[in-house]
Amino acid sequence: MSRLPQPPAPAVLQAHLRRTEDVVAVHHATRLVRVFTAKGEHPQNWNSFRYTGPLPHARFDTQAPRPDGVPFEDREQGVLYFGLSVRTSIAEVFQATSVVDRHTRSPFVVVFRPRRTLRLLDLAGLWPTRVGASQEMSSGPKHLTQAWARAIRAAYPELDGLWYRSSMDSGNPAVCLWDPPATTGLPATPDVLLPLDHPGLDLPLARVCEDLNYTLLD
Repeated sequence: MSRLPQPPAPAVLQAHLRRTEDVVAVHHATRLVRVFTAKGEHPQNWNSFRYTGPLPHARFDTQAPRPDGVPFEDREQGVLYFGLSVRTSIAEVFQATSVVDRHTRSPFVVVFRPRRTLRLLDLAGLWPTRVGASQEMSSGPKHLTQAWARAIRAAYPELDGLWYRSSMDSGNPAVCLWDPPATTGLPATPDVLLPLDHPGLDLPLARVCEDLNYTLLD
């Protein structure tokens, strides 16, 4: 039986937060990995939040949906998604087709360490159960998880985002950041910034795709 109802009011969520148990502190030495596209319908830079949404495939977008379902820009609702490894990021970004296209829309991989400790709501712990949901928050229908994201952000505006389990990479950690306030946690320069078709990524991507049974296009 599914246990992912519509979220309660933000005041209810506030009452159930145990800050010493439910908030993950991501240290500034932690490396975050992101795969993004520099061209296409929603082109981005390595450090740019996406303010257009909610997108149908994006689990924790907090932009309010319009009646016509068309994404729109809300400069108060920025979002970015990360893994703690290249494999998690690849698994999440290319999950719709299981095909890693290294050229279309000019994909890049970026690795960086936050400039300060990030404080994230832990969706991998007991908080979802305590508020009447479950671990389906990290794997359930996107329209429901987006509704939860909006309620969470309204309840805890001081938090930088979410710590959750990747549904595509065996439950390994994934991170969603929201702006505001997380933009102050991004560094001036990344540790690694490479196009996905860089020759130095040939072997690592081949190994990742073998693990995931994804197809890697040349």
